[in-house]
Amino acid sequence: MKAIARLLLSAGLLAACAQAAHAQSTDTIGSLPVLKNWTAPHYKMHSQAVVEEVFGKHPELQSLTLQGVPPGFKGSIKSTMFAGTFPERIGKMSSDLDVLVVEKGYTILDPRWNMKDTPPKVTILIPLRDKANQNVGLAVVVFKHPAGATKTEKEYFLAAAEIRDELAARIPSHAAMFAPAQ
Repeated sequence: MKAIARLLLSAGLLAACAQAAHAQSTDTIGSLPVLKNWTAPHYKMHSQAVVEEVFGKHPELQSLTLQGVPPGFKGSIKSTMFAGTFPERIGKMSSDLDVLVVEKGYTILDPRWNMKDTPPKVTILIPLRDKANQNVGLAVVVFKHPAGATKTEKEYFLAAAEIRDELAARIPSHAAMFAPAQ
């Protein structure tokens, strides 16, 4: 009898897990699956317009994305990508490292040593701030790092902080990031 109860409990748990997995959208980037835990509104958000404008001013960037907790977000992963230079990735679940930056305000500098990225890059995860200097999420600032580049990690960090501050000057508040672009 206990074995049957355990079997029924296991079957119920498997069904619940399958239903939860089905509720999350799975897209692909190339051939790699990407789990999504949020769907953006049907309009261009202020945050997306700001990313496009700032990215356009910085040819040294490979990408720029914003992550955090959208208003009313109910996902089990505590953060999601909500704006960026790869719009198809909007709604992508944040990684554990991303969540550390969003929740704790850490800054992570990843020089990508020995990663053989094509093209080579340096990634900085830095707290995203608004005009009032309040943390409102995460900016992932990815710099091109061509062969023979001499820029130091400190210089990349300072450049990422300047870009974050440029973003902050255009973000009145957390809620404003999700409002329609003007």
